[in-house]
Amino acid sequence: MPAFPFELVAPEKLVYSGEVESVIVPGTEGEFAVLKDHAPVISSLKPGIMVIEESSQAKLRLYVRGGFAEAAPSGLTILADQVLPLDEVDAAKLGAEIEIFEEELERAGTDEARRIATEKRDQLLELKAALKM
Repeated sequence: MPAFPFELVAPEKLVYSGEVESVIVPGTEGEFAVLKDHAPVISSLKPGIMVIEESSQAKLRLYVRGGFAEAAPSGLTILADQVLPLDEVDAAKLGAEIEIFEEELERAGTDEARRIATEKRDQLLELKAALKM
């Protein structure tokens, strides 16, 4: 399969830069695959698993939370709010973090505090669901 340039950028660093054969992107309107010479499109991202296929034998799976993807015939660029390699996710730690935000939600005294706790808890639940833990 023909390769194309791909860059994945998080706020703290350039996570990935190189030639890839395909990328499965978790767009807010649904997952979509990007291949060489993709039609121009810009999409926001939802929390989910992104699959980078470097070759038919090499696939990299990452969790992304939010951001934007820009595909064009010249390549794909993703600006993600957060990127986490799946092998760095600890099920016990994830469960503990979910409990922390559920407790914060119960203690929240303002609408804004409830919104923030709900958003953070829901993002962690999305990661847990995406990993099928």
